[in-house]
Amino acid sequence: MKRLTACLLALLLTGCASQVTPPATVGSVDLQRYQGTWYEQARLPMFFQRNCAQSEAHYRLQDDGRVAVRNRCLTHDGEWQQAEGRAEPQQAGQTDKLWVRFDNWFAQLFPNVARGDYWVLYLDEGYQLALVGNPNREYLWLLSREQQISPAQRQLLLDEAHARGFVTDELIWRGP
Repeated sequence: MKRLTACLLALLLTGCASQVTPPATVGSVDLQRYQGTWYEQARLPMFFQRNCAQSEAHYRLQDDGRVAVRNRCLTHDGEWQQAEGRAEPQQAGQTDKLWVRFDNWFAQLFPNVARGDYWVLYLDEGYQLALVGNPNREYLWLLSREQQISPAQRQLLLDEAHARGFVTDELIWRGP
């Protein structure tokens, strides 16, 4: 019985340990270069983007080091929806792991609950392609500066996602 309990405990600990290892990030992001418009090429399904056919994010670096965020979504009905917020480093000086908080009633009531991880997992040298996710791999965005990307760029972003342990079978790709 002791051996069985020890084996089950070892399996449980091994399983938990393999699930909590967060994906690698880029290490540092020049927020001055990162600001501007990014177009979502694909994303993993998430509730708050359920009606989006196309999404884009606009980032503007502020004097205090935080980033103003404006996300826009073109719905399947052809209407634009918009959300405003801000991003700030999770740790001072660490620019690849940010907290993002949007300006809404929920964030005002529960400021520490209503923030999301924004981890920059991949960024090309020219700041033209990016892969953004969170530590538990529930969220993933493939982003570019251009509205359309080439098949080679698409494959590069998919390869980077796979290298960081993301399953991409359920990606929702940018609509027409």
